[in-house]
Amino acid sequence: MRLIHILAFLLACLLLGWLWWEHPKGGQAFSLPSGPSRDKLEESSSAEEALPWAGNRDLEEFLRKYNTPVLLASYHASLPDPILWEAYNVALAADRLAGTVVQPGEIFSQNRLLGPYTKERGYREGPMYAGNKIIPSEGGGVCKVASVLYNVAILANLEIIERHPHSLTVPYVPPGQDATVVYGKYDFRFRNNTSSPIVIWADTYNDTLYIAFYGREKPPKVTWHHETLEKKKTWTEYRNNPALPPGTERVVFPGQDGVTVHSWITIEYPDGRVIRKDLGISRYQPSPCLVERGPS
Repeated sequence: MRLIHILAFLLACLLLGWLWWEHPKGGQAFSLPSGPSRDKLEESSSAEEALPWAGNRDLEEFLRKYNTPVLLASYHASLPDPILWEAYNVALAADRLAGTVVQPGEIFSQNRLLGPYTKERGYREGPMYAGNKIIPSEGGGVCKVASVLYNVAILANLEIIERHPHSLTVPYVPPGQDATVVYGKYDFRFRNNTSSPIVIWADTYNDTLYIAFYGREKPPKVTWHHETLEKKKTWTEYRNNPALPPGTERVVFPGQDGVTVHSWITIEYPDGRVIRKDLGISRYQPSPCLVERGPS
């Protein structure tokens, strides 16, 4: 069975690579521009998006209990063609996340709440980045939860304590807006710097992950901005495969370009003040296009 899973994973990687830049990313459509380097990009998200849990009695009970009727922010990300048990892991993590309450001043930690990401905790094998490669790993896929949490926390104007970018770009949020987690090494953490509790709700519908934060006071408008500092093209690596017909080639993985992105946000307050907050630089490696060749 393990061999079957690995073969399925490799086949899915082919499709994932093709889809890498073709799908809309995150809550809004986004693609890196094809112009010169240092292109300026921006993405503005609103808390006012349609959420799939309207009328959910469990959520309504939480909001009444903690007196948190205001939607602070929300974000969603689609999972294009999930690999192995990726969608299962995301759904499991979302189910455990829903109903989490973060008290004023408290620091939320994804690893503390949802980890360790092992089979003993119910997680299964999904895709994980290792350098410029994708490998199967227990709990693979939970970085999507971290990435969506990161976007919601930013839009809710909360204090980010810890965030790490992936080694490669991801297909579900723009470069600079992702977050990776590795239990015991990389975490995603934010502080509730408001004066009231925050209720987190999460769920998956049709391979799309939705997360929302609820509180008591609407945050100011937050807008993402990105500037592409550098791009690195993918390259091709060849290897022989005697099982292929003579003179033929097969693309095993199409590869992807690398990019370095500088990110910041602007925060617009009702009184007209606009504050810029720098979020640093995210560097993503290029990965090679892998091609197998039959006998010459």
